[in-house]
Parts: sequence; structure tokens; C-alpha cells
Amino acid sequence: MHTVVAGILIAEGRALLTLRSAKRRAHPGTWALPGGHVEPGEPEVEALHRELREELAIDALDCGDEPASRLHLTDGPPSTQSHLSAWRVRTWKGQPSNRLAGEHERITWFGAGGLDGPAWAHPEHRQVLQDMLSRPGH
Repeated sequence: MHTVVAGILIAEGRALLTLRSAKRRAHPGTWALPGGHVEPGEPEVEALHRELREELAIDALDCGDEPASRLHLTDGPPSTQSHLSAWRVRTWKGQPSNRLAGEHERITWFGAGGLDGPAWAHPEHRQVLQDMLSRPGH
């Protein structure tokens, strides 16, 4: 069982998504929240900080105490199953940029109205983002 973390970054009423490379083994050519695998013994929030530095060149400053959502992904054989937690990154330092072009073809900010169009790696995240973007102050 793998553990995966993802960051929910929202700025100016839009959420940041990454387009997974068509060459990726898992969920190629789909949109997802930025993040990645938790290393053995690594706390989830530390993995989130590391992954966001590696992928987006940002330092997450406030990720809260609990994830905004948790998914148990059961696609495929047991060796490929995973737990995915998505954390609301309330503040960060730096300007997000696509540092891992081999993993992501691009990163894009989406408003609530644009979330229905893209093919999602994890469609459950669409509703989480729509709920967050529809709340005042997000």
C-alpha cells in the first residue's frame, strides 16, 4: 500500500492543477493536484512540503493539521493501491512553476467553471475544489 499526498493551492479564486505527462505509468495525460509519494517513515505533511518544493519550487507555509480529503485508491492489483490525502495549502513562499517537466506537461490555474472540462486522475477532487472555490474568501 502506497501513501500519496497532494496540495490544494488556491489563489485569486483559482486552483492549481498539473497535467500528468502522457508517458507516466499511472494516470497519463490527466489533470491532478500537485504532490507525490510519501517515503517510508516520512510524515505526510513533511512529504507534502518536499513534493511541492520538488515539483513547483515553492515552500508550503501553512497546510493545516488535517487533510481536506482522503481517498483510498483501489485501481489495479494490491501492490498498486494507495491512500491519497489532499491538503489545503493556505500560504506558500515562491511562485509555482513546473520544475519536473518529465512528470507534468504543464501546470495551470483553474476557476470553478473550468473544473468540469479536464480529464481527472482522481475525479473526486473536482468536487472538493468546487466546494472550496465556492466559499467566500477562497
